[in-house]
Amino acid sequence: MSLLNKCTAYTRADRVKSEGFYPYFRAVEESEGPVVRMEGRDVIMAGSNNYLGLTTHPHVREAAIKAIEKYGTSCSGSRFLTGTIDLHNELEAKLAQFMGKEACLLFSTGYQTGQGVISTLVDRGEYILSDKDNHASIVAGQLMSASMGVNVVRFKHKSMADLEKRISKLPLEAGKLIVTDGVFSTFGDIAQVDELNRIAKTYNASLLLDDAHSFGVLGEGGRGTASEFGLNDDVDLVMCTFSKTLASIGGFVVGKERVINYLKHKSSALIFSASPTPSCVAAAIAALEVLQAHPELKDQVVNNAAKIRQGLQGLGFQVPDGRSAIVPVIIGDDEDTFTAWTMLYDAGVFVNAFISPATPPGKQMLRTSYMATHEDHHLDKILEVFEAIGKRIGVGQRPAAQS
Repeated sequence: MSLLNKCTAYTRADRVKSEGFYPYFRAVEESEGPVVRMEGRDVIMAGSNNYLGLTTHPHVREAAIKAIEKYGTSCSGSRFLTGTIDLHNELEAKLAQFMGKEACLLFSTGYQTGQGVISTLVDRGEYILSDKDNHASIVAGQLMSASMGVNVVRFKHKSMADLEKRISKLPLEAGKLIVTDGVFSTFGDIAQVDELNRIAKTYNASLLLDDAHSFGVLGEGGRGTASEFGLNDDVDLVMCTFSKTLASIGGFVVGKERVINYLKHKSSALIFSASPTPSCVAAAIAALEVLQAHPELKDQVVNNAAKIRQGLQGLGFQVPDGRSAIVPVIIGDDEDTFTAWTMLYDAGVFVNAFISPATPPGKQMLRTSYMATHEDHHLDKILEVFEAIGKRIGVGQRPAAQS
């Protein structure tokens, strides 16, 4: 059997397309933030991670354009060799200062950040303890580490009892890294950073948080989940992506200078990748400046999500309680999920459809997410369409899901 036969045999996406329900790879033709142009019409965007709405902010756009004019479109090399420009150093210094850490290191994507940090820090015979719901970038780092003789221990989602049970059986003197999303990307729930920190300190482990979905949204001034719990000085490492709040593409990790220096000289994801482009770095610097100058944006995105969360719960939808910008609407069936997605899209609202195996059976859902730039009339329209969905496919009046 040919290696590629499985590609021909894969027809699930084709079947969904033929039924008119395919919700993926829809092209955005124009964007002004909360409203985008898709297939020739205006659509309210309620599925983006552009949490503060900064991808179209004039200051961010201008910074990216000026960087291209000064440096060109690419650095044409890795940070390790010819790919470092002064903007990289500037952004690293500003992020380290903003996050209250000694040093920062940039990566070319958020995915590479998780992969590159974890696989570099943990050596053969040492241990990674990872929440079972962690993002794919963390999983990629774990798989690379496991191939090099690292022990990977996965604990039940947000179960501190299970984590403590597992870590207590490991040698106290062994190197251990606890890694978790700060805000989990599917259901928008928040890690128990206080308990994770306690367990890390008790059992001689280091703690790494992935704040991709909490940077700019939670914590003092948008500093993420460690700050949200008042533990900014306690958490060893925080990594993040530029592709949400920072309106760009790339990633970073912050921590003690000696740790960042080690990663700088050891991480293959950094050494063998072209560095973040000038326009991307300049845009991220500008977005950070906007965040610092306008802390009210953080409150606005949280308030917008809270309005939708409470409104949907009032309509009887299964929506977990939460404080993040992500509001999942659990439908519980593939066909109903696609039907609900289509009703929203036809009415001019775009959200993300998650079906099995991306979610557990019975947890098929529409993941909605909100921006600081959504206005009340956008949010009211979204609730209006969801109300019609509830009447159409009978998803109202179900008990609320637990976060």
